[in-house]
Amino acid sequence: MPRADGRAPDQLRPVTITRDFLLHPEGSVLVEFGATRVVCTASIEDKVPQFLKGQGLGWVTAEYGMLPRATNTRTPRENRGPSGRSQEIQRLVGRALRAVVDRSKLAERTVWVDCDVIQADGGTRTAAITGSFVAVADALGRMPGVEPAAAIRDCVAAVSVGVVEGLAILDLNYAEDSAAEVDMNVVMTGAGEFVEVQGTAERLTFSHARLNEMLGLASVGIRRLVAAQRRALEARDERTFRL
Repeated sequence: MPRADGRAPDQLRPVTITRDFLLHPEGSVLVEFGATRVVCTASIEDKVPQFLKGQGLGWVTAEYGMLPRATNTRTPRENRGPSGRSQEIQRLVGRALRAVVDRSKLAERTVWVDCDVIQADGGTRTAAITGSFVAVADALGRMPGVEPAAAIRDCVAAVSVGVVEGLAILDLNYAEDSAAEVDMNVVMTGAGEFVEVQGTAERLTFSHARLNEMLGLASVGIRRLVAAQRRALEARDERTFRL
């Protein structure tokens, strides 16, 4: 099955990471996976939630939202609090980031991560995780008394995989995601360890062999995303990195 955009089954969409996208946050990134665009900011607050007070540990937490016309039809603003989907995604982003941040190095400070989808074409949660890591790394690099190399254990990135018309493919856009027989989101560290795997049989069940095939595709994609994160963070004279 040829993909509508001409990509190979194991090919990511064009990925762009733009650091310091906004003026005020300690860390801010515009991350683009094809037509999906997410603004990720990391802000430092000199306090922690009540359950952590007095323990000498920091905290990393996330919020996620989507602009009303990020999609092809208008979605009402979540004025009464995040929807169930938004809550699920922001918890996922927080878990992914806490998996690679050594909170003992933050003292009693909170890193607030805000992920705002300005355009959605599939993979918004995976783009949010991938971009947020870069924003957090930048924010920690600007936090007084924190050595980023000590506070960050590893990179973390995420990608979607799925089965469409019997073919396992990487980094689904919206059209592919809507037609998928199996849909999966995978979060991994730079060392290749899993943080989270979310897999669903949308139309057909799947075998161990198919699961392993999809995890293999995800590993390939995340290795490329982690390489892009590292190159973006190492770039001194360029704000924008394209994969």
